[in-house]
Amino acid sequence: MKCDWGLASVPRIPLHKGLSLRQVLEENDLLAEFLKQHRTDIGSKYLPSSLAGGHQGLEPLANFLETEYFGTISIGTPPQEFTVVFDTGSSDFWVPSVFCNSHACKAHRRYDPYLSSTFQDTRKTLSIYYSDGRMQGFLGYDTLKISDLVATQQAFGLSTQELGGIFTHATFDGVLGLAYPSLSSSEATPVFDHMMKEGLVSQGLFSIYLSRRSNESVITFGAINDSHYTSPIHWMPVTQAMYWQIAVDEITVDGRVVACGGGCQAILDTGTSLIAGPSPDIVGIQYLIGATKSRNGLYQVDCRKLQRLPDVVFHIDGVKYPLTATTYTNENGGICYSGFEGDSGGQWILGVVFIREYYSIFDRAHQRVGLAKAV
Repeated sequence: MKCDWGLASVPRIPLHKGLSLRQVLEENDLLAEFLKQHRTDIGSKYLPSSLAGGHQGLEPLANFLETEYFGTISIGTPPQEFTVVFDTGSSDFWVPSVFCNSHACKAHRRYDPYLSSTFQDTRKTLSIYYSDGRMQGFLGYDTLKISDLVATQQAFGLSTQELGGIFTHATFDGVLGLAYPSLSSSEATPVFDHMMKEGLVSQGLFSIYLSRRSNESVITFGAINDSHYTSPIHWMPVTQAMYWQIAVDEITVDGRVVACGGGCQAILDTGTSLIAGPSPDIVGIQYLIGATKSRNGLYQVDCRKLQRLPDVVFHIDGVKYPLTATTYTNENGGICYSGFEGDSGGQWILGVVFIREYYSIFDRAHQRVGLAKAV
């Protein structure tokens, strides 16, 4: 999960950067009440559970505050349901367990291995450290069901302790990492790798469509959904098989290079809400888009001026990916917040703000990423 969670085991890029709207609610002591009123029971009511044809799985994603997108999975026999973030910025898969008495666990659904006839214990411990907390537990195997895809003996973590306020306030139960195996804290086989090994998907790729609308976002395993994009798909190689990392040529505003002048690396991360980058570069971009820091430390933009603000353009593999002011800001209660955030350890992270605009295809079979203008 991410909202300023760092990755596991060794110092890495934070898992979930900058949930600015969440921070606003917390600042005004409104978050707890908001969560009570807006918890979403997601499921098949949003979208069909599968695409036509075999070896494809389509899972609808709920949209929380345009910062978190999560779907429903089930574990065990009979199945126990959980909501998880499908996170391209991490590789671990875990859910709360009945052995966890932390307040965060009690606020969410907890997996009970005694209720599953297919559970297997590995007797291996698991620790995942985040910048705002940590999860501790152990590894097990059980049947995982996502949409119509059923993976037997899938490794996953069962939390026994969850420390940190971010876990308590999370609107979902757990995290399902979709990055490379080299990023796994436990050395367990990540979910999509396991799907490919079991031949559950017809293609070794998955695609993600994130929408501002409440019931249209979806992750598709094993297929590309033509209805979610308009422009041609541009493919670029993964530059390091850990995160979904790609090379960026430069970032411009009004035709002037404002960051990545000599090229830089960036990761596509569905578990990060904003676009994060080195603080000096981000401060420069905030200035150019007219964003000013408010009392709560967040950058705000005058909503009345959005139509006059410049595009921020990411040049990737020779192709321009512009973001307009209406796409790089989030509006809440009449206030527009910048979708850029600094201090990411020097790494550019293209989070939800970017992925909402560009349908993203994660192709493990060919070690590449595809981007196309989202509908």
